[in-house]
Amino acid sequence: MHASSSLRDATPSDAAAIAAIYNHYVATTTISMESDPVAPEEMARRIADIQRGGLPWLVLLEDGELRGYAYASTWRARPGYRNSVESSVYLAPGQRGRGHGLALYRALLARLQGHFHSVIGGIALPNAASIALHERLGFRQVACFHEVGFKFGAWVDVGYWQLTLA
Repeated sequence: MHASSSLRDATPSDAAAIAAIYNHYVATTTISMESDPVAPEEMARRIADIQRGGLPWLVLLEDGELRGYAYASTWRARPGYRNSVESSVYLAPGQRGRGHGLALYRALLARLQGHFHSVIGGIALPNAASIALHERLGFRQVACFHEVGFKFGAWVDVGYWQLTLA
């Protein structure tokens, strides 16, 4: 992480910058299976919902600019799944390969440690960078669902990587 980088909890004022990052992935990739851009007001609602549920939503700032974010969400709604969460990490365009994803993910996992048993990362395939990041942090692939997503006129496989927290 760059010397002038910092991590903190997301605030409502971050919603526009987070939406801009996310909407890049919506418009140009299969990383998100959404098809329409998310308005800043909707993103603010999503952030509030995650935080109200007691889960972390973190942002990484560098030189005062929001460069990426990470959050945990409920894995499944049933009570028996309450000890597992799904993780998500997004970086602004041009920010890959700078250690931001690793810094965000490590901070997210530190916040989850002691509160949850299992963290699950879903990855639309292919995505070598995301696979490498997850495996560097100790995640192991546990599933691959074939042709479960459809975007840009093509079927998309989604793999799942899992980390059991100590």
